[in-house]
Amino acid sequence: MRHSAAHVMAAAVCRLFKDVKLDIGPSTEDGFYYDFDLPKRLTPNDFPAIEQEMARIVGENATFDRQVVSREEADRAFRELGQKFKLERLADIPAGEDITLYRSGDFVDLCAGPHVAGAGQIGVFKLLSVASAYYCGDERNVQLQRVYGATFATRKELDEWLALQEEAKKRDHRKLGRELEIFIFDDDVGPGLPLWLPKGGILIEELEQLAKDTERAAGYQRVKTPHICKEKIYLRSGHLPYYRESMFPPMELEGVKYYLKPMNCPHHHKIYAAAPRSYRDLPLRLAEYGACYRYEQSGELFGLMRVRSMNMNDAHIYCALDQFAGEFLAVCRMYLDYFKIFGIEKYVMRFGTRGKEGLGRKCVGEADLWARTEDLVRRALRDGGVNFAEVPDEAAFYGPKIDVQVWSAVGREFTLATNQVDFAVPGRCGLVYKNAQNREETPLCIHRAPLGTHERFIGFLIEHYAGAFPLWLAPEQVRVMPITDRQMEYAAAVVRELESHGFRVWLDDKSDKIGAKIRRAQLEKVPVMAVLGAKEVEAGAVAARRRSGEQQVLPLGDFVAGLKMEREKKGL
Repeated sequence: MRHSAAHVMAAAVCRLFKDVKLDIGPSTEDGFYYDFDLPKRLTPNDFPAIEQEMARIVGENATFDRQVVSREEADRAFRELGQKFKLERLADIPAGEDITLYRSGDFVDLCAGPHVAGAGQIGVFKLLSVASAYYCGDERNVQLQRVYGATFATRKELDEWLALQEEAKKRDHRKLGRELEIFIFDDDVGPGLPLWLPKGGILIEELEQLAKDTERAAGYQRVKTPHICKEKIYLRSGHLPYYRESMFPPMELEGVKYYLKPMNCPHHHKIYAAAPRSYRDLPLRLAEYGACYRYEQSGELFGLMRVRSMNMNDAHIYCALDQFAGEFLAVCRMYLDYFKIFGIEKYVMRFGTRGKEGLGRKCVGEADLWARTEDLVRRALRDGGVNFAEVPDEAAFYGPKIDVQVWSAVGREFTLATNQVDFAVPGRCGLVYKNAQNREETPLCIHRAPLGTHERFIGFLIEHYAGAFPLWLAPEQVRVMPITDRQMEYAAAVVRELESHGFRVWLDDKSDKIGAKIRRAQLEKVPVMAVLGAKEVEAGAVAARRRSGEQQVLPLGDFVAGLKMEREKKGL
């Protein structure tokens, strides 16, 4: 239905405007888009006319007729129509594959389908936005206009979805990140290179400390690696041929090429190889919140979600074959424990396999080794009762992987983290250990990053919490508010008491009325406010006010003890 709605929108645009060049129009999870090249710059002001024409086409209920044609017939048809992008897309279809056109009324498209039987079966739709998109996703190509729309079977479903989108706009991490003074971007620094403000620095420190505490308890050892490295390490590991386009250009010093580090694994492999290893040393778990740099295309940069500098909650587990299932499941359980802390209720592990075409195209190793390794992962996931979906042709070049998909509080999907199995690169890097029979074997390696990068994870958390972070994570945890200057001395004592217990506190000593102070703290999403009047001073108490509006007068000692308990439990 959504794919058919894209065709109907394209047909409407062709009816309304001259010299329209068509590219592609796929469905999305909740709707569709179509890419156009036309002389007029489309704006949301054009949407009512396009929607009206779409409604007219739906009312005509033209059928979607599938036609299998020869390459020559398709070429002739699109040349006559002057559709240059369709001709290029036609040329990309491999020899021997069916070439199919779909005709609906006066509109024809190069398309594999499927579609509804007739346009009248398309439900309720609404055009949402228009954006720029490079042809074939390549910034060297012409810039097209991409019009997005949503389609649902009923008006009720569409209205509910639109309400969620409005809430998501309010939670946009780019908007809240500026308003709450968490991070900024600056043209003089460069696109995709975030600058973390003091409040953002606190979020980073709290997440890193959580990772350190969790990993220490799980037997990880922390390491540190440099930000640059010689070219040959990436050639030996095999990363350079596969990731060169995503790496910053090399620097040449004294005749040697150096790269900004795009990933941590080759460096961790060197640390593993720095000492002789025995089966008694395994599993060896090396962890690092390591800085990496990747040259994302300009058109793909998006706030904190797609950046060029990132700090990754990375670790590599080197283990024997018989240890693999236990180690892999322990990583999965770590993910689930983090989900509970952050209130992530909906998730799925996407199990990426090599697929039928993957082995020769982008994967190393032999087919039977891939099959055995994929089966190891599949059985571990099933035995552990982990919710997963198997997706072909999404493996890493060195082995199958898990991409962790999570949904925020408003239903927005994020790719949060990864968990990958590597059976190839340890051997390339000469990693071995002595087994119980004193013979050399190559370890398996599990690459894992449960919190992903703190850039993407903080972006997710800003939207998930709408900037209202739980107490343990909030950059400012308590704001102390004397009602008048007469309570200032007691307010300073309350601040000192809270700070002595490690709380992040700010004293609002402005001369504003208490209502203005509360409103300011609410807008800045401070979790707890300590309001102090004459009665509180006399009783040695605090009028505690929550961000939710809940209020309670407590003795100062009980107030501090309750906050400490909440902080330690990392409650939501």
